[in-house]
Amino acid sequence: MQQEEEPKHLGKVRVPHVLTVAGSDSGAGAGIQADLKACSARGVYCSTVITAVTAQNTVGVQGVNVVAEDFVREQLKSVLSDMHPDVVKTGMLPSPGIIKVLCQSLKEFQVRVASVDNTNFVKEALVVDPVMVSTSGDVLAGPLILASFREELLPMADIVTPNLREASALLGGTPLQTVADMRSAAKSIHDIGPRNVLVKGGDLPESSDAVDVLFDGKEFYEFRSARIITSNTHGTGCTLASSIAAELARGSSVLSAVKIAKRYVGSALDYSKDILIGGGRQGPFDHLMKLKNNALPCVRRPFDPSDLLMYAVTDSRMNKRWGRSMSDAVKAAIEGGATIVQLREKDTDTGDFLEAAKTSLEICRRHNVPLLINDRIDIALACDADGVHIGQSDMPARVARTILGPDKIIGISCKTPQQAEKAWIDGADYIGCGGVYPTNTKENNITVGLDGLKTVCLESKLPVVAIGGIGISNVKAVMELGVPSLKGVAVVSALFDRECVLTESRNLLRAIMDSTKAVK
Repeated sequence: MQQEEEPKHLGKVRVPHVLTVAGSDSGAGAGIQADLKACSARGVYCSTVITAVTAQNTVGVQGVNVVAEDFVREQLKSVLSDMHPDVVKTGMLPSPGIIKVLCQSLKEFQVRVASVDNTNFVKEALVVDPVMVSTSGDVLAGPLILASFREELLPMADIVTPNLREASALLGGTPLQTVADMRSAAKSIHDIGPRNVLVKGGDLPESSDAVDVLFDGKEFYEFRSARIITSNTHGTGCTLASSIAAELARGSSVLSAVKIAKRYVGSALDYSKDILIGGGRQGPFDHLMKLKNNALPCVRRPFDPSDLLMYAVTDSRMNKRWGRSMSDAVKAAIEGGATIVQLREKDTDTGDFLEAAKTSLEICRRHNVPLLINDRIDIALACDADGVHIGQSDMPARVARTILGPDKIIGISCKTPQQAEKAWIDGADYIGCGGVYPTNTKENNITVGLDGLKTVCLESKLPVVAIGGIGISNVKAVMELGVPSLKGVAVVSALFDRECVLTESRNLLRAIMDSTKAVK
């Protein structure tokens, strides 16, 4: 009897999916490029149909090359017939013919099922960003396109997101200068046919806040946020609409999607307010909120196993006992020769820990010394530390890697060859093995001794740093094990439970160097 073949999708996870139908922006601030970045930032897959290719930068739009209608139709068929997006979001639709092709394709492949259930959740939604006038003031659509929007596309839309100029254009040039005008415009546009209307008031002259008005056919909702003073606003409209689409694809209601999307755009604008890309009057912003982490001339070198040579691990109780701050302790250890620093703070409030970590990071960066955070991935992310060190009972390394990214250092505490093997499989960069000797810095810590350390080192595919009760009196015995994977020692009390961290660091480094020379 022939065995039936299992469906290809069996056991697979279906992910939220937005299709954006829009123009390409060569400067990558708006259009398709903004949509892709916004969806990525919100954790949603994004496919694309390109309607036009523009030549533009931070100065303005220099040229537009409209894609042939037949090829737009072909792109739509390719995506809609196979990939089944949850939400279709439209941006620049540069001709009445392309709008007609889009509407026909949506009906042909039954993407649009005009269904908003009684909880205001949208299924298979259409989000229309009526790109006619860009945030920078460039006119991107004429009267014929306006008519096609009104007659064909808007009646199919679950939500339409015009800015003030676009709302005015849709209503025949009616000026919008107040929130009351925005409410009136939202109701009038709703009468054309879309189920929800969001009028964006970022340029509203009479308001000190950034105000958006949503009308769902019954109720008005105002979304207010502080106006962010920045010239880096290119692509805000595209990004807001794409973010709304992303949240709808994730299952949010329209109201919730708008709220989250507005909050996201505000955060990205605030983060990006002082970045510099291009010399024009309106720059792009950073959708992923990471660019400043790599601002020139900060160039971070990759992790090197030799960084583990003298691994300094701070302790808040010891610092308090000796009356010094975390940053003072870090500075002294580095000046004494520490090659990597881990902040291990169990008794410090999160806010204080974050501020101390930021200060310590500045010190480490000046000396080109990596800074790791013990356990606290949230702190590592917030201060952009070089990595984390985690224990066996903490978050798995593979999960930490997913959160932190491929370039961060991840170390794991291991006591056995089996744990060392798993650390390697999970993508760690090094392991910390111990306690080698008894120590007071960790309660109920089982020691592995020199023999246990050597066993792990011989089996480990990763570089190893020894930890636990190591100081100037016994570092020689550790380093003279002569195992190639053993790259250094991690120390706590030997440096920080002493009156002078600088002196102790220098003395310990000298002892380590003497021991490594003896092995060679």
